Amino acid sequence: MRFASLGSGSRGNATIVDVGSTRLLIDCGFSIKETEKRLERLGTQPSDLNAILVTHEHGDHIRGVLPLARKYGLTVYMTAGTHRALSFSLFSGIDLKLIDSHLDFVIGDFAVTPVAVPHDAREPVQYVVRGGDNLSLGVLTDLGSITAHVIEHFEGCHGLFLECNHDAAMLANGTYPPSLKKRIAGDWGHLNNRQSLDLLQNIQTCQLQQLVLGHISEQNNSLAAVQAMMSNLPSDLFSIHYACQNDGVDWLALSRV
Repeated sequence: MRFASLGSGSRGNATIVDVGSTRLLIDCGFSIKETEKRLERLGTQPSDLNAILVTHEHGDHIRGVLPLARKYGLTVYMTAGTHRALSFSLFSGIDLKLIDSHLDFVIGDFAVTPVAVPHDAREPVQYVVRGGDNLSLGVLTDLGSITAHVIEHFEGCHGLFLECNHDAAMLANGTYPPSLKKRIAGDWGHLNNRQSLDLLQNIQTCQLQQLVLGHISEQNNSLAAVQAMMSNLPSDLFSIHYACQNDGVDWLALSRV
């Protein structure tokens, strides 16, 4: 199994994962042209994709999903709540599959587990996907707090894409209006650096090979702040990478060792 980030942040998010003959895109917050360019950088193209998994309806995650799916004939998977949050007219010509946020499903060589998360969207989920040799990748962004349900599903992953959205002090002292600060920092907003570290220190990471930290705010966080927080982790247990808005992260391999 391998995965990569096309880019991660408030201006667009997309993660690609493949195993065997199946290649999935998780979210697509970029225009068709930008998505095509970023996929080409990874040596692939939209026609190589089998489906798009949607986490929720916010623009930085869904902006390019339906246009890309319509152009390339891709199946789109999302919860009924996410579907209801969008205009039904947008789905003309789309092969749409509505999923239960508490039931696993299969796409080609992948078993997919949606995980309900606390976020200010209609019915948001994140995903754990399992492929060859039962390797697993967890994608966990856009949640405001860590629940027992989240810990149960994301510990033991071989690969993990985790948000470090903001530094709490930078957000509190920044220029955002108070209402937006409250939303971001609240239990239904986004994880700060300390919360992400706490999660990593409280889940089983003995199988973790590749950790990608992303959705890093360009206004309320910095790469240096994230790196300083993560310096509290043992440095020899797994590889740590940082997905930025412009460049994402190149392909990372997971293997049974």
